[in-house]
Amino acid sequence: MKIAMIGQKGYPAHYGGVERHVAEISERLVRDGHDVTVYNRAWYGGKQQGNVNGIIVATVPTIRTKHLDAIVHTFLSTFHAIFKKADVIHYHGVGPSLLSWIPRVFSPKTLVVSTFHSIDRYHEKWGWFARTMLRLGERFSHTFPHETIVIAPALESYCRKEFKAETHYIPNGTTVHEEGTTPYSPKTTILDEFNIEKNNYLLLVSRLIPAKASHILIDAFVHLKESQKDNDVVRTLKLVIVGGSVYTNTYVASLHKQASACSDIIFTDFQSGNALEDLFRSSLGFIHPSITEGMPLAVLEAMGYGKPTLVSAIPEHMQLIQNPQMLFRENDADALEEKILEFVNLSQEDRDTIGLANKMYVTKHYDWKHSTELLAELYESAYTKHINPTKKRQVHTVHNTA
Repeated sequence: MKIAMIGQKGYPAHYGGVERHVAEISERLVRDGHDVTVYNRAWYGGKQQGNVNGIIVATVPTIRTKHLDAIVHTFLSTFHAIFKKADVIHYHGVGPSLLSWIPRVFSPKTLVVSTFHSIDRYHEKWGWFARTMLRLGERFSHTFPHETIVIAPALESYCRKEFKAETHYIPNGTTVHEEGTTPYSPKTTILDEFNIEKNNYLLLVSRLIPAKASHILIDAFVHLKESQKDNDVVRTLKLVIVGGSVYTNTYVASLHKQASACSDIIFTDFQSGNALEDLFRSSLGFIHPSITEGMPLAVLEAMGYGKPTLVSAIPEHMQLIQNPQMLFRENDADALEEKILEFVNLSQEDRDTIGLANKMYVTKHYDWKHSTELLAELYESAYTKHINPTKKRQVHTVHNTA
């Protein structure tokens, strides 16, 4: 099938959960014989066009402002996909789904699918008008697409309660990493660059937006360092924050100011590839203090590395982490500080046991291959049901020349 992915910032995935999701499933769909086009924004993925890892990357223009970037890119990408006669147009996110009516009107032989990744209107970066539009996007994601996908059971329940809508639950996946399998030997690493030591730092990987609650983590860490000056483990411990602004420059500046009195808090900006792998592998543990989530890919990734993972006690996290030792009250710096202290005072054997349990859990329940198979089955069955009920669609094979 000819499949168009719209709504993500681009490809390859440098950062962002939606971008990673699209990259992982698109690469596997291509290997399974489908023709996949991923729409790209030049500021994110460069001005590339054509075949990248077997995926057709289509860079179309946009207007790079907070409120116009996604919707303009979605509009132009949609008409490009219609012109290219895509069999499936798949929208990612409730914002892009605002335009899911367009192919229903102008390309009735195209299957339209939407994935509801998160309740974006909860993010504090949006004003009242944007939140209203995102709420409308939630409704549109169930009204115009032929099929709607959610990536977490909490979102499935939300859609059923708010819109009386039935959805398809297809979870995110992760890659399980074995110790000592790093396929490269650089002269210097990201650890050298930022003067951090293996197993002597806690890691956060996240977009720096208020909903991810990095400020809560910084508050907890700064107070921990001040209150535990006689604790040898705490005294040398560092906090590494990987991520940057997403139209949230004021918030990011406030984080740097908040952390300025503590030299053990390190901001690396966005990282990807080998650098990000090194940071995950070498961390003592991972922390994710979000107030709202869809299905947190960064948490899944940390679990795939076998890392103990401290998370806020929101439903989306508690689907992944059930160990009460590793849960803290959301939006509560004191509770997080207490849990960090408990965690760093655990024996290495106890930390390894927690990390191994995480790895075993995601290995069993969150596999990209299985999620991609579920998606491909949905495409085929939905196409037959809605577009061509009299004849089963033939798979269009693409040879990977990347």
